[in-house]
Amino acid sequence: MKKLKGILLIDDDDTNNFLNNRLLSRMELTDRIKEFRNGKQAFDYLYNISQGHYDASAPEYFKPSLILLDINMPVMDGFEFLELFNRLNEDFRRDVVLALLTTSEHSQDTERASASGVAYLTKPLTAEKVQELLETYFPE
Repeated sequence: MKKLKGILLIDDDDTNNFLNNRLLSRMELTDRIKEFRNGKQAFDYLYNISQGHYDASAPEYFKPSLILLDINMPVMDGFEFLELFNRLNEDFRRDVVLALLTTSEHSQDTERASASGVAYLTKPLTAEKVQELLETYFPE
């Protein structure tokens, strides 16, 4: 499998970020994984990249291929992030895959995710869940 350009982990739980980062690193999907503790930080990062307001030579800036997004977070939750993300330039969004990664199995959340057209995964993240995402959204 070809490597992804990068992955964003957006979750306010440090343990989840650590475990997910470790799993994704072991799977060797990408050389770049960046973590954010809330949707606002992540959106600001993506907005700046989409507008070209960053140092393109700096390795900490990259357009992700995959975003794993928690729903319940402080400052800006996952659904608020999705609303703003969908306002970004369509060319920028086109090749970015979003997946909600949450503990919530509430029907309202699953319905909102489905209406948004994003993948819906329940925690914990496993190699099997990642593999299924890859096969669905990144076919070779």
